Amino acid sequence: MTSTDAPSIPLTRVPARPVRVGLVAGGLGAYWPQFPELLPQLEASAREVSRRLGGIGAHVTDVGFISDAQEAAKAGERLRVAGCDIVVVFMTTYMTATMVLPIAQRTGVPVLFINLQPTEAMDHPAMTTGTWLAYCGACPLPEVANALHRSGIEFRSVSGYLADERAWGKITGWVKAAGVRASLRESRHGLMGHLYPGMLDVSTDLTMVSAHFGGHMEVVELDDLRVRVAAVTDRQRADKLAQAHEIFEIADSVVTEDLEWAATVACGLDAMVADFDLHSLAYYHRGLDGELHERLGAGLILGASLLTARGIPAVGEYELRTSLAMLIMDRLGGGGSFTELQALNFRDNVVEMGHDGPGHLAISDRRPLLRGLGVYHGKRGWGVSVEFTVATGPVTLLGVGQRRDGKYVLVASEGTVVDGPVLAIGNTTSRVDFGCHPGDWTDTWSASGVGHHWALGTGHRVAELRCLAELLEMELVVVQP
Repeated sequence: MTSTDAPSIPLTRVPARPVRVGLVAGGLGAYWPQFPELLPQLEASAREVSRRLGGIGAHVTDVGFISDAQEAAKAGERLRVAGCDIVVVFMTTYMTATMVLPIAQRTGVPVLFINLQPTEAMDHPAMTTGTWLAYCGACPLPEVANALHRSGIEFRSVSGYLADERAWGKITGWVKAAGVRASLRESRHGLMGHLYPGMLDVSTDLTMVSAHFGGHMEVVELDDLRVRVAAVTDRQRADKLAQAHEIFEIADSVVTEDLEWAATVACGLDAMVADFDLHSLAYYHRGLDGELHERLGAGLILGASLLTARGIPAVGEYELRTSLAMLIMDRLGGGGSFTELQALNFRDNVVEMGHDGPGHLAISDRRPLLRGLGVYHGKRGWGVSVEFTVATGPVTLLGVGQRRDGKYVLVASEGTVVDGPVLAIGNTTSRVDFGCHPGDWTDTWSASGVGHHWALGTGHRVAELRCLAELLEMELVVVQP
């Protein structure tokens, strides 16, 4: 089964704020009286760029065409007030650096310079000075880059022609990355419970999360969940059970009382996430001898998987940095499921990976299964667990590692999920072919500093992650032996 055959999950996703793109086009005003036909041509090209940006799904604030430094300053101020996530400067022809530096300085957000000439190449015999100038957007790029570097501002550009899908793919990547960056900066990340004993790599400084990604850290208590679970009504429980039966195949091993408890906890979890306005959640509680908090921790898998499929990643083992990676992959459109290494298959040349507990249902290759487990390996408690295989096709792994100096690093690798036998023990599982010896890949991946867990999402997304890493001013390590 391919990713296009993946089941439709009847869940309402959290509404995503469209990325806010500021657009300004420009050229040197000295040209207009010299070449009267030039400005109308360039303005028509600018309208086409505005249309294409809107087609990406962006909310575009188009401040029009500028011809000198004074107009640039006014445009920069309008874009600052608009609260853009990224500003696109369309270099339709030559522009002086003084026409773009005020925009970059005043908006205070990433700026992408685009040089899209009218066609693939000039018709040289038919060219005049005026018609050639419409192809001259490349001319100022080195000048602008030099001025921005000397001003301490990052320079990035995409060059091509108006109908160049290669160039538009790159522009789309930058716009999507700016949207993810904005989502991270506006997100509220929940942390509930305590560290899984002994997992030093999972330990995360909450201040460093806000420092690297922005956003807010909300520490919630298991008791915040407890009181909401206690308030769940019979009608709410029945509705959640009906939803579970609609979405999942229910294995014979599922005990009715365990499924009812999981549905009750899922209702309480929904209420807690709504009350605290959370966009992600990492949790773990060890518990003891079947007491209530242990039962709450053991009953979270169903509700956490449903939240993840709605775009609110929820992960076990207190894996905060992995919930962030899952949020990134989800916002890029790749889902993103909680993942770790399971085993190496040297016969089939694949790496088997997955995890017990919550998974991203939208990237399953079939109707996901709820399996009853009498024991959660390495954890206290029992109940229902989610099981599925990620749809075959291209996938990307993304983890958030941390260096000795405290800096975060994004770690990614692209592979392909292939068919074959998988575990039937209540895990999400993938057989990933990385195009190399599975042992070599595993050694290189482990040495990257990625940590115990990561997000697995559909599609090859390293190009988009490169854009995001630059906007976040973080290192991206790509593992591809």
